[in-house]
Amino acid sequence: MSHLFWLTGKQMRRIGPYYPLSFGIPRVDDKRVLSGIIFVIRNGLRWRDAPKDYGPHKTICNRLIRCSRLGVFNRILYRHRRNRHPLAMTHGVLSPGLPFSSSSSGQARG
Repeated sequence: MSHLFWLTGKQMRRIGPYYPLSFGIPRVDDKRVLSGIIFVIRNGLRWRDAPKDYGPHKTICNRLIRCSRLGVFNRILYRHRRNRHPLAMTHGVLSPGLPFSSSSSGQARG
């Protein structure tokens, strides 16, 4: 599907150092899941309406919750805003201190 959003290899390399390591069972591809998180938030979808190309909707939602609790997105945004090297995902998708879009009500959907 050509309308789907995919992070580039360069963006994934920039995010990689902030992303937690996997322990135990190998997890679903990070690029796939992170792209799905961004797609759902950008388009205001419910998690269960995420395209199947991004993987199971529960995986996408759970990864967002887990990474938000660990402060992963806050560290990514702080570092890249501080260095003035914004990622595509920082433009109106996530803002520091908030796990979701600044335009949302702050509640998870789906």
